[in-house]
Amino acid sequence: QVQLVESGGGLVQAGGSLRLSCAASGHTFSRYIVGWFRQAPGKEREFVSAITWSLGATYYADSVKGRFTISRDNAKNTVYLQMNNLKPEDTAVYYCAADSSPGAQYSIRSRYVYHYWGQGTQVTVSS
Repeated sequence: QVQLVESGGGLVQAGGSLRLSCAASGHTFSRYIVGWFRQAPGKEREFVSAITWSLGATYYADSVKGRFTISRDNAKNTVYLQMNNLKPEDTAVYYCAADSSPGAQYSIRSRYVYHYWGQGTQVTVSS
């Protein structure tokens, strides 16, 4: 069983930056895919970014490409989401998710692939 804990959310002005962390316990991330999703009030949970742990391949939603960067730290078993040039429309609860099912990487942008989820961290961007 994998436990995921997000941290790093907060309130920031438009144009500012935040770094989210997703720390795993109970299992190492090797052979996992790890994704970040977000959900704004009244909206569906949407894909933000993901990384394949073994190869380090990264994926981004068009809305965050060029502003957000996902990375991993093997030693700390942690995935980071560096968010720069934040916009009010980035306001949401951000969730970390992980999965190690065979073939999961082929649907890495789909929230339905991920079995393990964190509790979420609030990101609020003021205009």
